[in-house]
Order: sequence, then C-alpha cells, then structure tokens
Amino acid sequence: MKILAFEFSTSQRSVAALNVGSATGLSSGEVVESLDANCGPLAMAEAALCEAGLEREQIECVAIGLGPGSYTGVRSAIALAQGWHLARKVRLVGISSVDCIVAEALDRGLEGRVTVVIDAQRNEFYLANYELVAGNATASRPLRLASPEEARACAAAGDLLIGPEVTKWFPAGHIVLPRAIRLARLAAERPDSIAPGELEPIYLRATTFVKAPTPRNF
Repeated sequence: MKILAFEFSTSQRSVAALNVGSATGLSSGEVVESLDANCGPLAMAEAALCEAGLEREQIECVAIGLGPGSYTGVRSAIALAQGWHLARKVRLVGISSVDCIVAEALDRGLEGRVTVVIDAQRNEFYLANYELVAGNATASRPLRLASPEEARACAAAGDLLIGPEVTKWFPAGHIVLPRAIRLARLAAERPDSIAPGELEPIYLRATTFVKAPTPRNF
C-alpha cells in the first residue's frame, strides 16, 4: 500500500509518503514545515514522495488528519485529498488528529493517565482522556469541548496533559504534535475508507448562521 498523508491541523504542517509493500519492507518520507515557512502543500508532497522513492501516480491511498485544530488547515488538506481522488480515484481515509497525538505519545514511551488538550478558541479546549499502558491506549473519556476548569481538574487529578500547544496553559504538560508519518501508519492499519464528499473537519460546535439584515434604502 502506497499512502500519502496530509496533517495540517496545527501550526506545524506535515506531509508524508509511506510505501508499506516495498521490496525492503517499508520506505517512507516526511516533510515538516511551519505555517510561516510559506511552503506550498504540493511542494511538500513532492518532496515527501521523492524521499520515499515514489511517484504521484503510484499513490493508492490519501490520508487526512481531520482535527480538531486549525479549521482552515484541515479544510485545505481535505481539498487536496478530494482533488487527488478526482484525478486518480485513490482510497481516502480520514483520521482524528487526536489519534495521531496518542500514537505519537505511545511511541515516545509515555504511560499512565493522559489528557489530550487542544485549543478550541472561545476560552474552551478540546479534551480527550486515555490510559496508556504497555504500548496500548484505551480511551476513558471521549473527545469533547470543555472549560479551562475541567482541564485544570484533569491536571490536579494527576493526568499528564499533552497536546500541540499545551505548555501555553499548563507548563508541566508535554508538547506532542500529530505528524503525517504517524497518520500514514495509522491509515495502513485501517481497512475502511470514506467518500470524498463525506470528509469533514472534526468540529464539535453546532454550526450557526446569522441572517444578514435587510439592506436599508437611503
């Protein structure tokens, strides 16, 4: 399986290419950039493919980190995936960026009670709780919108707080970012796929619209 993964849910964008069935067993490439580096996503994809020894035409699956996080970043990753599918009819896989964060934490050897903390703006956080034991993760509370008080309560209860920017609010926490190479490896283990039109950012707030007032005549 030859996979291209886009993880744009944080200020550290990354693109990875993974060839699970290569002659050597596995080959991969990853490009990591900050948003202020102004590196185009297609240029990042081309560099990741080159590092993995793959051509664009060989990609069979495109994986997307669905957040929560940067709504614009996730939307741009989805648009890239949909365009790739339109041209090549590749398999699409959407994965929560929280799953990537937890997988990265496991790879670092973190264990115990962990709370994933992601900035949700509006003085709220996205929180999700896990038990990390012997290289395995078990969700104890699902992803949700929460107040700063609830996040502080998790820390006070002894949880290790992890996330892309967690030390901005909790200095004792651990910065753990979702990475495209981790996303690609998770996609390689997933048998499911999703239709292009069903790809949506993970956004737990209800979408509301305010009707514009009737124009006034002067």
